[in-house]
Amino acid sequence: MALQSFFRDSPPLVLEHQYLQQFLDVLSSQGYQLIGPVARDGAVVYDEISSVNDFPAGMTDTQTGGMYRLEDSGSAALFGYTASPQSWKRYLHPPVLQLWQAQRTNGTFQVIPEDIPPRLAFIGVRACELQAISIQDKVFLHSEFVDPHYKARRDNIFIVAVNCGQAGGTCFCASMNSGPKAAAGYDLALTEVVDDELHYYLVEIGSERGADVMSALPHHAAGEGEIEAADAILSKVVATMGRTLDTNGLKELLYRSYESPRWDEVAQRCLACGNCTQVCPTCFCTTVEDVTDLTGSTASRTRKWDSCFTMDFSYIHGGSIRYSAKSRYRQWLTHKLATWIDQFGSSGCVGCGRCITWCPVGIDITKEAQAIREGSSAAK
Repeated sequence: MALQSFFRDSPPLVLEHQYLQQFLDVLSSQGYQLIGPVARDGAVVYDEISSVNDFPAGMTDTQTGGMYRLEDSGSAALFGYTASPQSWKRYLHPPVLQLWQAQRTNGTFQVIPEDIPPRLAFIGVRACELQAISIQDKVFLHSEFVDPHYKARRDNIFIVAVNCGQAGGTCFCASMNSGPKAAAGYDLALTEVVDDELHYYLVEIGSERGADVMSALPHHAAGEGEIEAADAILSKVVATMGRTLDTNGLKELLYRSYESPRWDEVAQRCLACGNCTQVCPTCFCTTVEDVTDLTGSTASRTRKWDSCFTMDFSYIHGGSIRYSAKSRYRQWLTHKLATWIDQFGSSGCVGCGRCITWCPVGIDITKEAQAIREGSSAAK
């Protein structure tokens, strides 16, 4: 039996809210830098935390195509938001990463050693984001070529998942079998339960490290009523999911639809800004820059996030092979929902809805896929 499966079959525990700070302190004492949700600049973002007071208590978000608003929820919940505009990708696959640097001293270049990545504890990872991390693991770890920079960061991560207490307006994780309940890939998974009198976390253990942390905290075995309360929360999330995506035969449909007129229609709206790729938790396109300073004493190589929506991304000798917004959007959506499956064995989409929320013109990947399906059926 796999280790994660073994712990998943064990009875859940209950951690009372009053011990949550002690929980954070235990992680800190084990050498982890804590990264969790905070409210800043009108959004929930991920940043370094040290106290339960750093969490966005009583905050929720409203999301739809091209719109995000952070609001007062009227609840004491710390994790009452849905998907942050950021993803955990920025800590495992940083937007800017110095791959190599050397400095000339006495006529000879000496390589400057890379900093050792810190040990990080991710607090508040959603189920769809766990799936996204798993997908990036396939890209960077489980292929012929292992990315050493990603591996160094990934090996030092403690993951505390938090199951969603509500569905966002652009979420469709249920369609992608990636949520709302965390299934694997975590050390600990929490379900926050809040009512007028109670505030606790149903805790599921996913690893030996998670078990060690819980052993240092006051807790008790979950009763039937506590388990039912957590299950009811997750059932409500599934029932109120903001979007759906029909994945039945979708890969083959997109392979047959390279000349669909829908690509021309969406190209009239798409700004080719790349927002969807920047907020996507699985997109991994990068570019590499080599720089030498004016004195010739320092040279460096830096990797930066790029996007398949930029003209230069598909540039080869003689020009770009995707010169139109139509071809670039088609490449992105078809890769995400079809060719990714052939490359890595799963869809590249986890249903988090970020690409819908943060598209300036509100282009909806679920509606575009459905429009292509309807157009294909009408053409028969």
